[in-house]
Amino acid sequence: MSGIVIHLPQEPAQTVRLGPGEVARFGRGSDAAPVELRLADPSVSRLAGEIRVTDEHWLLSNFSATQSYLVENPEGAGEYLRVPPRRVGAPIPFEFARVVLPTRGSGVSFHVFAPDHVYLDPSGPEGDHRGTRTLTAYSLDQTAAYFLVLVALCEPRLRDESALAVPTTPEIVERLRRHPQYGRLTARAVSAHIDYLADEKLRIVSPAEREPGRGARRNGKRETLVGVALRFGLVDERHLGLLPARTPSGAGACR
Repeated sequence: MSGIVIHLPQEPAQTVRLGPGEVARFGRGSDAAPVELRLADPSVSRLAGEIRVTDEHWLLSNFSATQSYLVENPEGAGEYLRVPPRRVGAPIPFEFARVVLPTRGSGVSFHVFAPDHVYLDPSGPEGDHRGTRTLTAYSLDQTAAYFLVLVALCEPRLRDESALAVPTTPEIVERLRRHPQYGRLTARAVSAHIDYLADEKLRIVSPAEREPGRGARRNGKRETLVGVALRFGLVDERHLGLLPARTPSGAGACR
């Protein structure tokens, strides 16, 4: 696993990146207890817990003496783990997780993206662990929300509707509005999934980053994502069935 991305969607939004062996503490924070992820809620301890990354997974420690934390799999069938008070180093198996801390209100939560889980070479014999492991170049979960966003980005070119147009974030939000599971995705969530795809899953460099002198290109990251996904066959016509049916008014567009 190359590392994880921790994203706090509430204002002010925060993003923390950790590599193997690195640690991030979370809580309200103070001069005596600094934290990397600040949760501004009076019900949260100043030092509520920490996340530690290993080579294969990540660990959650709960420093609270009284409160349990939940780790939910937003893309599973209601799967969750409960991390009890004072539990240290609970291993978390989900590739995408929501950590929820109880408060007097609706709770405080943040997301953890854990890319590049390691799998055995599918062409190798079972139980043969000789030599180094073969890693998957692009480890994509086709049941995840980020993959659905990638399919929506690629849809116009897969349908031969435009050689150039790549959907904008508002267009993707509108395109997925009728999806029974992801119809409430916000623009911020879609942007976070695009950043996750670009930085962690496909590990792309946009044209603007390759050639800084050309200036920033508004759609550079999206265009590069689509190009990589289609060239390597990560998304093809079969995946269009994952998207909700298009309305008659959107038959000629990505909406």
